[in-house]
Amino acid sequence: MAAALSLVLYAPLLAGAGVLVWRRPALALAFFVVGLALHNAAMAALYSTGVEGAALTAIQAWKEALLAVALARVFLDAVRGRTLPFRPGLVDAFALAFGVLAVVYAMLPQSVLGGGAGAEAVLLGLRHALLPVLAYLLGRSLLLGAPDLHRLGSLVLVAAAAVAALGLLEEYTLSVEWWRDSGAPGYFREQLGFDYRGPARMPENFAFNTEDGLFRRLISVFLSPLATSYMLVVALLLAAAAGALGRRVGVLLALLCAVGLLFTLSRSAVVALAAGLVLLALIRRRLLYGAAALAALVAGVAFAFAFPAIAPETHFLPTEIAEQERIARELGGLPDARGAALDLDDPSLRSHLSSLREGLETVVEHPQGYGLGNAGAVARRTDTRLIAGESNFAEVGAELGALGLVLFGAWNITLLWTLARRARSEDDPSVRAAAGGAAAALGAVLALAIQTDAYGVPWLAFCLWGLAGALARPSPAPLPFSAWRSTRASTSATST
Repeated sequence: MAAALSLVLYAPLLAGAGVLVWRRPALALAFFVVGLALHNAAMAALYSTGVEGAALTAIQAWKEALLAVALARVFLDAVRGRTLPFRPGLVDAFALAFGVLAVVYAMLPQSVLGGGAGAEAVLLGLRHALLPVLAYLLGRSLLLGAPDLHRLGSLVLVAAAAVAALGLLEEYTLSVEWWRDSGAPGYFREQLGFDYRGPARMPENFAFNTEDGLFRRLISVFLSPLATSYMLVVALLLAAAAGALGRRVGVLLALLCAVGLLFTLSRSAVVALAAGLVLLALIRRRLLYGAAALAALVAGVAFAFAFPAIAPETHFLPTEIAEQERIARELGGLPDARGAALDLDDPSLRSHLSSLREGLETVVEHPQGYGLGNAGAVARRTDTRLIAGESNFAEVGAELGALGLVLFGAWNITLLWTLARRARSEDDPSVRAAAGGAAAALGAVLALAIQTDAYGVPWLAFCLWGLAGALARPSPAPLPFSAWRSTRASTSATST
């Protein structure tokens, strides 16, 4: 009954959003910014009411549906007008080549490559690889002006501040028992296939475990400290580049985002924020951003020491204690509470480094790759033998081989260079600022991807790569097919 009622309510909402996106495809990015921030919390809430299985899967697909509508409208306009929505360049060639390679690997039998993924894992792996590519191509097809970019950047900052505020409120008001009885553990386990071992069967990074206690990390509506921290890093970099910190409201929103980021206790996210600010300083040639990077690192270190004293303490449930003691023994014990987040020898950091090393060794030893679905979160949720995990670069190389890793790196590095170049050369100062912020955010996320699956976080996949595509240098006007062919012919003749 709950499933049927939910679908009845969901269908007109999705249809209405689809109509709006069809009329103006750029609205898809706004829907992604807000909707994907709320996605996990909303799906867990629906699961708690009895909506599950195919019905919940259909509701979960709202983001892919809106992306498909936006791309269909762009494609139809191109066919009708016999024009390309943007002038293809090297960055687009790398993106398309990576996407085509993923499709080819999805069609190859796993036995040929040595992988063991089933059909479901392969489809999920293909989705993981293609969604950022498709979001990027959508962004490239949207000729957004300065007012559009300003509104979108403001929406990201407001949404991120709301995520931080909700996270701080939840952290100090909801107990581990509340989470046990919520729909979140069942949603992760039964709907997504992740059997977590954290308090109340929440994800393991739900809390920070030390010898002196178990302390809550901010998870907010993402239900994840890492995904939350990634959105906050992107919002802070966009706000810094756009000069939003020079206005009172912008300062308050950014401060809320910064506090939320600290409470996620994500060392990698704080370092990535600092790296993004350094990149922004180089692009914009302003030492102020370099000083802000140093301030971010100092704040991160200071907060790590203070965290056990100010973060709410939680506990494992009695039925979980024995299992947690066993896990702690396997990992070599627990760190001391004060300053533990800065311990360079803690189990989490050792795991990241070990996974990265083993993944890259796999690429060297098996350069053809094992096929889609054999790495990362997809392999875990489908009970496939894990070939590589945690690092996006290792996962791409393990699945799509050395060629896939090269194309993935070439696409994103070329995109980063394109954004940085536009941030230096664009006439409109607001567009320059937006491009600089997008470049800094992309650089920060690529740094995170070295040791985690940032590429697979839906908010980043749809919003960051979509925005980056929109800010990559567009042609002054749509280019007719005939003119494009003439340009290609002229280029070929010149090169020969």
